[in-house]
Amino acid sequence: MTANVTIRIQESDFDVAREIASLSAGRNDIGAVVSFTGICRGSEGGADIAALTLEHYPGMAEAEIARHAETAMARWPVTGIRVVHRVGRITPGENIVLVVTASKHRQAAFEAAEFLMDYLKANAPFWKRVDRPDGTSWVEARDHDDAAAARWTKS
Repeated sequence: MTANVTIRIQESDFDVAREIASLSAGRNDIGAVVSFTGICRGSEGGADIAALTLEHYPGMAEAEIARHAETAMARWPVTGIRVVHRVGRITPGENIVLVVTASKHRQAAFEAAEFLMDYLKANAPFWKRVDRPDGTSWVEARDHDDAAAARWTKS
């Protein structure tokens, strides 16, 4: 069987259980499914967050995520990948991103999911604005996100 890959960028929320079920439906070659869900926090560093607003470059973001999904499939024996990333205004408690990987064995599924999430956090073409009660600001790149993504670079 071939790998099942789905990448979606959307404004609407997603159902984690439904996404996992869809990825694994009819597959008897899957022994492990790993999922990561990013959720909007209500505060950071002691400051309240009213909402996040995420923007992307349509077409480019999907292509870049697909390119990294292909890299994950080349590095690990995954049988399925699903990435759903929201854009628009997202309030505390709402889902932001979902990464699901499936494989015959857990280690490949865990590593592929972590690789994809590290890429999304550090390098995916999304821009995030934080809306606080006292104003808004764009989120700058963070060194720890870059370091997490860099560990996957082959030398």
